[in-house]
Amino acid sequence: MESATFAMGCFWKPQLLFEKINGVQSTTVGYTGGETANPSYEDVCYKNTGHAEAIEIVFDPTVVSYEDLLAVFWANHNPTTLNAQGPDHGEQYRSAIFTHSPEQKAAAEDAKDALEKAGKWKKPIVTVIADAETFYPAEDYHQDYLAKRGMDSCGI
Repeated sequence: MESATFAMGCFWKPQLLFEKINGVQSTTVGYTGGETANPSYEDVCYKNTGHAEAIEIVFDPTVVSYEDLLAVFWANHNPTTLNAQGPDHGEQYRSAIFTHSPEQKAAAEDAKDALEKAGKWKKPIVTVIADAETFYPAEDYHQDYLAKRGMDSCGI
């Protein structure tokens, strides 16, 4: 098994997207990329922790490739808006890829470069690509939030 960690704004919709993919073994929403240890949702929203709302994915690379997961990442949010997705604004809603190996980093950078060259976006892509850091799972009420409410979408 391997891990992938993405920040795409609010973490609820990405969990729905990724957990449906064949080869994804588990998804956990949480916080990463900041300085505060063991942050709460309130800390991340109101106390400048530096963390992003993110999803950690455990996947079987013999079933689904990291590149396939990257394609879902790029296709399901706007990577050109700095610290914002839809109505959500703040550093915690930034677009970021937290890589777990040199191979993931190279794949993420290659995908970003290819998207820039393809000209899909009128603005530059601001997605940060950084080494994975400690991932702090969000509170239980955030895990599978939309599914628990019988919802299949939210606005990211």
